[in-house]
Amino acid sequence: MEALVFDQVRENPTSRSVEEAASRLEEEKFDLIAAVGGGSAMDTAKAVNFLLTNGGRMEDYWGFGKATREMLPSIAVPTTAGTGSDAQSYALISQAETHRKMACGDPKARFRVVILDPALLATIPRRVAAATGMDALSHALESYVTPVRTPASASLSRRAFRLLEPVVEAAAQPPASTEVASRALLGAHLAGAAIEGSMLGAAHAAANALTASQDVAHGEAIGLMLPSVIRFNTTAVNALYGELWPDGAGAGLADRIEEIRRRTGLPTQLGAFGIEAPNLPSLAAAACDERTANFNPRPVDQNAFEEIYAGAL
Repeated sequence: MEALVFDQVRENPTSRSVEEAASRLEEEKFDLIAAVGGGSAMDTAKAVNFLLTNGGRMEDYWGFGKATREMLPSIAVPTTAGTGSDAQSYALISQAETHRKMACGDPKARFRVVILDPALLATIPRRVAAATGMDALSHALESYVTPVRTPASASLSRRAFRLLEPVVEAAAQPPASTEVASRALLGAHLAGAAIEGSMLGAAHAAANALTASQDVAHGEAIGLMLPSVIRFNTTAVNALYGELWPDGAGAGLADRIEEIRRRTGLPTQLGAFGIEAPNLPSLAAAACDERTANFNPRPVDQNAFEEIYAGAL
């Protein structure tokens, strides 16, 4: 087989970067797409698939089920254990002008085959391993408590958390053992699959606003926001948190996430990025506009997000 290698994927891909990629590839003739890499590589592959097969711009696919033509079959080979993009039918692409995250989904965009090879985690940078591990944990935890969760998604979330929680610290110190890498990859994949049936919540809404306005890496932003969101949600879903973490339920779970964050070297305060109290109202307003805010188990508004961000100062 002949392979055309495209290696110009950008971190946090934008509508402009994927449209540039599609324009470079549209003259080529190929039968399938293989996405090898982290979440940005997989999201770019899905986005390019939309454009090459259905035309238009990425904004045309913002939402779900907007591809009217067949798409190319695709294979995912994740090299990070975190984003869950390999299990999802969505490409998460930032709008170039506004920096808002566009979730562009369609059943035809889902990967036909996913190869989870623990050997591919051997050379992952430690900071990336820590950030993607935190992202995977957040997928399991947030998807477990949304009001639209289903028995199937809850089963996936629960299994993902039980795979990930004991190994995420070890996975963030590569090279990890084959057993640790295998658990991390499978856990991240199952957590990604859970999102399809349950969505996410306020931690992702708050983190996306940080990424868009302050250029904080997604996994690091998640690590900053997740403990504060768990504590905020405890009044609404403490019993559900207790099913995952009986030792102190929501409060104990938030403490455990902070412990993982500290031990893996992830940032612990917004101040590490120069974010202070005067920045919180604008961040909160941006978080309110994020779609995942609508699925938080405890309703969130401007005041709620300011409280959540204040918990991470």
